[in-house]
Amino acid sequence: MASTTILILAAGEGTRMRSALPKVLHKVGGRTLIGHVVEAAKASGAKALDVVIGPERDDVAAEIRHRAAGAGIHVQRERLGTAHAVLCAKRTLGQGNDLIVAFGDTPLVRAETFSMLADSLKDAAVAVLGFRPTNPHGYGRLIEENGNLVAIREEKDTSDAEKKITLCNAGIMAFAGKYALTLIEAIGNDNAKREYYLTDAVALARARNLNVTVREAPEEEVMGINDRAQLAEAEAELQRRMRKAALEAGVTLVAPETVFFSADTKLGKDVTIEPNVVFGPGVLVKDGATIKAFSHLEGAEVGEGASVGPFARLRPGTKLGAKTKIGNFVEVKAATFAEGAKANHLSYIGDASVGAKANIGAGTITCNFDGFDKSKTEIGEGAFIGSNSALVAPVKIGAGAYVGSGSVITDDVPADALALGRGKQAVKEGWAASERKRRGKAAK
Repeated sequence: MASTTILILAAGEGTRMRSALPKVLHKVGGRTLIGHVVEAAKASGAKALDVVIGPERDDVAAEIRHRAAGAGIHVQRERLGTAHAVLCAKRTLGQGNDLIVAFGDTPLVRAETFSMLADSLKDAAVAVLGFRPTNPHGYGRLIEENGNLVAIREEKDTSDAEKKITLCNAGIMAFAGKYALTLIEAIGNDNAKREYYLTDAVALARARNLNVTVREAPEEEVMGINDRAQLAEAEAELQRRMRKAALEAGVTLVAPETVFFSADTKLGKDVTIEPNVVFGPGVLVKDGATIKAFSHLEGAEVGEGASVGPFARLRPGTKLGAKTKIGNFVEVKAATFAEGAKANHLSYIGDASVGAKANIGAGTITCNFDGFDKSKTEIGEGAFIGSNSALVAPVKIGAGAYVGSGSVITDDVPADALALGRGKQAVKEGWAASERKRRGKAAK
């Protein structure tokens, strides 16, 4: 791959998605379709990455730059076919690198497949990626003779014998550097749609007595996305792939089919994940942690041996230290919990730092937003926050301090102090009995 350029075609409008969002920016596994292809291209070790996009698609360009800052971006202003799209990156082709042409709407393609295609160019001028679908109806067939590919035949043009061929065209092609530009420039548009089809390069190469070979990939890997139904199918396949990888890596999934990962989810060894857990983008779970049922995590780090849930929500910026505990119906956002700290139930901790072995009582909230600005709450090591307390930021609770249950804390609390911020309780003896008598109501 050290001398290979991967060119991703992503200029299609994707009208069947019925969306204002470009097709390649729809997501599977929390990552855009084109993001998956870019990441696979990067992982393959390709020398260069280029992408062809449609006009006025700054949003697509921004996603590409986010994923690969050095990628070349080219614009196809007229949609005149796949070969025309490739030639929109002509200056890249002229550099003489081997070329792999991929597509921005095939999110499940693997880096290993790109490497396989590049390797096949040692003995061929052109390599075509094929697959064997469960039902080949509608796909172009790959016609081979003596181990060489001689033609790609669209189904409408196939003979009865050719219709029985199960090897179909996946669309992804590779070209040896010294032949790429001349072959693609020679492609004409003598067809009903007057478009330039990249697949015509096969016949051109054969006419020049150049070797054309086929490499195969699994059907699910080359799945293209054209509508919402196929988007859902790709999501399901990606989830199956990630669940399998997690199990093989030493993660316990109690009910694998109910757990949903993002493409970048990272899990350590001996992690246990209970049913109905959802991982949004940017989650790291370290060794030995447990994520209990019905929890949702996004942009969070969970430390070794920590416990989260059930019914917990970790939002972006959460960082849990080792052996921490976030219990049921606790929400944490942009907050850090040091080792052994815990919030067992029914709390919201946002924009805060919680010291080691501190205890957050049920119903505690950090009041971090005043309608204009967000402020931070600092809770010291070993502090105890009583149930149903409101900590009004900015505020600091010192190490070892206690906050009485039901308190509203607006001022800093020194270390080892007790803070009470509630109205004084008043008791009126006999009031209930006299009130019932006055109203003429018997006690219940």
